Amino acid sequence: MSQMHTDVVIIGAGSIGTLTALYLVRQGLSVVLLDRGFAGGQSTGVSPGSLRLQGRNPTEMPLSMRAQEMWEAFEDDIGESVEFEQKGHLFLALTPAHLDKIDALMPIEAAHGNFCEKLSRDEVLSRWPCLTPENLGGMFNPRSAVVNSRMVAPAVARAASRAGALLFEQEEVLSVERKGETFLTRTDRDRRIESPIVVNAAGMWARPFANGFGEDAPMFSAGPIQMVTEPVPQFLDPVVHSVDGHIIFRQTLAGNIVVAGHPRVPVDDVARRSRVPPDKTLRNMRRLLNAAPGLLPQSIIRIWTGIEGYLPDMLPVLGPSATTPGLFHAFGWSGHGLQCAPAAAESLTQLIVGGASRIDLSPFAIARFTGAVRPDEQKLRDEFEDNVVRPRSGAAAS
Repeated sequence: MSQMHTDVVIIGAGSIGTLTALYLVRQGLSVVLLDRGFAGGQSTGVSPGSLRLQGRNPTEMPLSMRAQEMWEAFEDDIGESVEFEQKGHLFLALTPAHLDKIDALMPIEAAHGNFCEKLSRDEVLSRWPCLTPENLGGMFNPRSAVVNSRMVAPAVARAASRAGALLFEQEEVLSVERKGETFLTRTDRDRRIESPIVVNAAGMWARPFANGFGEDAPMFSAGPIQMVTEPVPQFLDPVVHSVDGHIIFRQTLAGNIVVAGHPRVPVDDVARRSRVPPDKTLRNMRRLLNAAPGLLPQSIIRIWTGIEGYLPDMLPVLGPSATTPGLFHAFGWSGHGLQCAPAAAESLTQLIVGGASRIDLSPFAIARFTGAVRPDEQKLRDEFEDNVVRPRSGAAAS
């Protein structure tokens, strides 16, 4: 049996877990970071890598805007490339309802300092002639960016390790118990770790750790579908995103086209298995060719999905436990975790080290689920297949 003592145990080595480890060790704390798989092996690594600013829930915007500042200095900060590219993000209107949504979003974005351009149909085509002439206009944010999501968490984990954090991969946390003023974390490698602070960043599997301290959140699982084509000559700089999210695509530096699009599909978070339905692949390719009809048929070289955790209001749990001093939560990011990760980790670090964060995290408190939480019915309808099982009220699911 291995026994250890550290200042902080972090459960989950995704983007937020690894960044929190890095920022904490820079503040002089000792950190043990645990993951039953590999760093970035779950929701971080299956993300399409879009660091989209526009169209977010206004509640999330302070985190999102601060995170974008951090992303712009990210590679210098961690000392490695994650293929950060700042080429903008285009919301493409394909229906009159999409145009109405853009008109509603413009003042909201501006109020948060996120300044976007509203484009006419002809302006869209003059900039990106590959797009459908049937478009009705768009909303362009030049500050939005992309990264290679598979590179982010491993790169941050290496930076955290160089700074002094201890990373244990392929090591599952079996239990976390409160023992007086400290926590005792046990793993399947017969390791016992004592610490005064625990950060629950275990993604879709964070709920049991919260339950162990009398807290709950009605998280459900689903999988975002992504695919990538063979390389083609460069034709597109920004991410193109239909306003309803039903088709999202971008071109990589190597020329490949990365394609995604709602609705998300069911996954098995108990068996930890996910698969891409063949009809979903065909549907997304048809949507791609409708949005960019000049493209020739392409060969798909890889298709993937993963397991992400969502909450009915489509906002994360981020902040201190409501029941247990020293316990902090960061889970249920509902597909937004990668872009917000630097600011979320910074806020957690500020809470742990100084007792308060500069960004108000109260809207993300886990305690909100002790009362009625209004589901985001529009997103739940638009972004998930009908056979994704999800709670539709404020009560925690069983």
